[in-house]
Amino acid sequence: MISLAAPAHPVYPRVVRASAWYDLVVTAGFATPWTYALVNRALSALGDALGLGALPSVDPVQTMYANLMGSVVVVWALLRILRPLPAHGLYDGAARVLFSVWMSYAVAQGITRLLLLFLVVEVSFGVAQLVPWWRSRGTRRDACD
Repeated sequence: MISLAAPAHPVYPRVVRASAWYDLVVTAGFATPWTYALVNRALSALGDALGLGALPSVDPVQTMYANLMGSVVVVWALLRILRPLPAHGLYDGAARVLFSVWMSYAVAQGITRLLLLFLVVEVSFGVAQLVPWWRSRGTRRDACD
């Protein structure tokens, strides 16, 4: 069994909390149908202005999935803001890997390249939260020898 030691650096909880604040700010607007319609219009206008493409028009199914994602991410962000534990950073880093894969897939399928702006942040926070775990992977094993 692989044993991981939690990153002990005092900056790590601040990275976990910073990623949570980013998530809260970026996804709070997805949590309700009314705010999602506004966010969709704003992101579409931004994508058009930057030449990256607009989002698809709002429909009930898309709105429901956006609201589910927004609600879950808001709750997850609040947990990490209030309790930025190392384990929360590990799980958040893993979730960011998944989000990055699916964002990349969506861009490859022709959705707006505006997602690339969010992808950069996802990858950055994922690396910032996972690399300390990778570096500390041998710490526990070395301490047992």
